[in-house]
Amino acid sequence: MLYRKLAADSGRLYYYSFGTLSIFRQQSKTMAVAATDIASPSAHKNPKFTNIPDVKIDSHGKFKYILIKVHDPDKDREFKHIVRGSGKANYHADIYDDVVPEIENAGLDCECMGGGRIEHDSSKKKLSIYGHSQAYGQADHKITGALLDKKYKYQNISISYEGY
Repeated sequence: MLYRKLAADSGRLYYYSFGTLSIFRQQSKTMAVAATDIASPSAHKNPKFTNIPDVKIDSHGKFKYILIKVHDPDKDREFKHIVRGSGKANYHADIYDDVVPEIENAGLDCECMGGGRIEHDSSKKKLSIYGHSQAYGQADHKITGALLDKKYKYQNISISYEGY
């Protein structure tokens, strides 16, 4: 695939190819997303959040995913985003229906911020995030990418706002 170099920032090279933003890690371990977009500053101190993993996706394959904002109803403006994805889900709503009881049992509330698809190739250490959900709209793939980068630390994570 041919890529055109866009910019180098914080140890990462950004390339553009036919509507896809690809992020190739050089030295930096973080995605270009503000930490406050991923979670509130005090979220890591909240014991209710510690039992809710940031990411639960299939280890390989192409599947639907959703980005969920989890918040504590007892603490004003305290939240964190989580990613859930599964090849077993026929619809994005199936994923949401599976995660809501886990969130509510922890004394938290949640809302789906959108969805898309993930292609995960663990043998090549590659993740592609793209598309949208017809039910929930398009997730902020940059937040999803940052959460996946934090967990997997792959060399190649691509984000595209095109496709289905």
